[in-house]
Amino acid sequence: MRTPTGDLSDGPAEELGRDQPVFGPELGEFEHSERRAAQADGEGEMKTGTTTVGIRTADGVVMATDMRASMGGMVSSKDVQKVEEIHPRGALTIAGSVSAAQNLISTLKAETSLYETRRGKDMSMEALSTLTGNLLRTGAFFIVQPILGGVDDDGAHIYSIDALGGTTEEEYTVTGSGSQYALGVLEQEYHDELTVDEAKGVAAKAIQSAVERDLASGNGINVAVVTDEGVDITRYKDFDDLL
Repeated sequence: MRTPTGDLSDGPAEELGRDQPVFGPELGEFEHSERRAAQADGEGEMKTGTTTVGIRTADGVVMATDMRASMGGMVSSKDVQKVEEIHPRGALTIAGSVSAAQNLISTLKAETSLYETRRGKDMSMEALSTLTGNLLRTGAFFIVQPILGGVDDDGAHIYSIDALGGTTEEEYTVTGSGSQYALGVLEQEYHDELTVDEAKGVAAKAIQSAVERDLASGNGINVAVVTDEGVDITRYKDFDDLL
């Protein structure tokens, strides 16, 4: 066996830096993630601003969002769909960077289809929430804060998922720049016996409250109803159609 002649202290450990964590970089970690996160806060990127709401009922879930996108101080779009079907009985709302959110939705659709093709069964909402959290933890989707809602064999589920992948199951939740206004309405209006139709009205009130006070939210409402029968997404320009 040859004896090393070089000084190992100048090897890979020196190149990586002495302050590197023993177990880093983690699987799925992307280089320069901090720099890309800072770039994602720039004025030139289209963001959804947003107020999004998710409500669980006994028969399904109701998810609602406004329809405005912004770029810096400008309204860049008045007709953005911020809730998408990602599973035959599951949907996701988006708040944050539009490009990252679109990429996340495409990835979830592909991974869900692959999972079900390989295993021959539907993905549970718990598994889908874990997948979503894991994708966000990679750092590849700066900066998105979604709500996941769906129905599986165990009933209806609403998950609040933060931008770093933390996941909690809730009875109702909100995200986005208008969330503090919407949450006050949900605190007052939510109860365990809500029907799906009643939940649609509560969600509309919550979004309307945010639109009145949050400059980054507005221009109508998208409502997704998820039940055993599937996902139905409807767009309304006038809140009076729901209230």
